[in-house]
Amino acid sequence: MRSRTVLCIRKIGPSEEETLDAANCLTHRPVEKEPCNNQSCPPQWVALDWSECTPKCGPGFKHRIVLCKSSDLLKTFPAAQCQDENKPPVRIRCSLGRCPPPRWVAGDWGQCSAQCGLGQQMRTVQCLSYTGQASSECPETLRPPSMQQCESKCDSTPISNTEGKSAILI
Repeated sequence: MRSRTVLCIRKIGPSEEETLDAANCLTHRPVEKEPCNNQSCPPQWVALDWSECTPKCGPGFKHRIVLCKSSDLLKTFPAAQCQDENKPPVRIRCSLGRCPPPRWVAGDWGQCSAQCGLGQQMRTVQCLSYTGQASSECPETLRPPSMQQCESKCDSTPISNTEGKSAILI
């Protein structure tokens, strides 16, 4: 909208005027306000918020959606309707610091191989990156053992004989 001041003026002399009440003017009162710039503005690029940096550590990228919108932001147009040279970036480099080094991860010990006495137990030992992917970059000197000695207790079970007496086997 554009506006202007409208006054009722009477000439008193060649260079002198006086302002009167609007009721004293005999002519039609001109409009004080009228609409302007009725044509719509060209579409413009609108950028949404950046995503988080991925991956979570080391060098990565942030992404965002950039849309071609009407000036009132109500309509979305095909990208070709907006000027390509004004388009904001949809991807930028980022880094959230160095990634933790790969580490040895040991599973639970399995059962002892001996039912009675000395035997061996096994477990899995893997070198894994911070994402859980297999890696070959763990120091061998820090590798936990994948096998250990174990001992199973031998059961002492009573055995009945024909005379009704019990004997214990060890």
